[in-house]
Amino acid sequence: MVGESGCGKSTLARCLLRLTEPSAGRVRFDGVEVTALGPEPLRRLRRDIQLVFQDPTAALNPRLTVQQTVEEPLRLHAALGRAERRAKTREVLGRVGLGPELLGRYPHELSGGMKQRVAIARVYANRPQVLLMDEPFGALDAQTRTIMQEDLSEMFVAEKRTVLFITHSVEEAIYLGDRVVIMTARPGKIKKIIPITRDNLLPDRRQMRYDDVVNRKEFLDLKGDIWALIKAEILEKHIL
Repeated sequence: MVGESGCGKSTLARCLLRLTEPSAGRVRFDGVEVTALGPEPLRRLRRDIQLVFQDPTAALNPRLTVQQTVEEPLRLHAALGRAERRAKTREVLGRVGLGPELLGRYPHELSGGMKQRVAIARVYANRPQVLLMDEPFGALDAQTRTIMQEDLSEMFVAEKRTVLFITHSVEEAIYLGDRVVIMTARPGKIKKIIPITRDNLLPDRRQMRYDDVVNRKEFLDLKGDIWALIKAEILEKHIL
């Protein structure tokens, strides 16, 4: 999902989990009316819909080690013994590219990229059906961001989970998404949904390095089309 700042991308993600209560409309998940759920059913639902925030430093408890951070949701939501939790923690950390040598470290001992990998591992530990990612790489440097994009792309293919990925980067949206949703601002609405399919000649992008994909003509053409829609929306708002 892309769109200019202030169009409501983050608000939409928060409404899906009812972290922000919607003032109108409906939210349905797997046939369930989310907006009508009471506290306990809503708590159970949040096991299946998990949110990754932009700032991993704020999202991680500074008093918990990496192992404790990833184990916490397993302890709260899964009927696993201690040995099973520890084995699962190592497995999930391995999926996000982190080794067992980091288990005893605290957030302040990790780089920005490592912190975000830990945050992703924590939500993946519960194997949610839907993952909401609100600009998860926005605070990372360019090199770390590219590495995370490539690793996350591989995870998307392997895990086959539904992901709503919010970003300001059109390139990131095309590389990671099966569809690019373009939002308008004031009021926030869906302007257009563009599928990333064989018709775009980009079906194999997730098996390629990020730098190789973004320089392909097909990618650049699609990027230009999406930017034109966003630019037209911004210019219209400023002119009015």
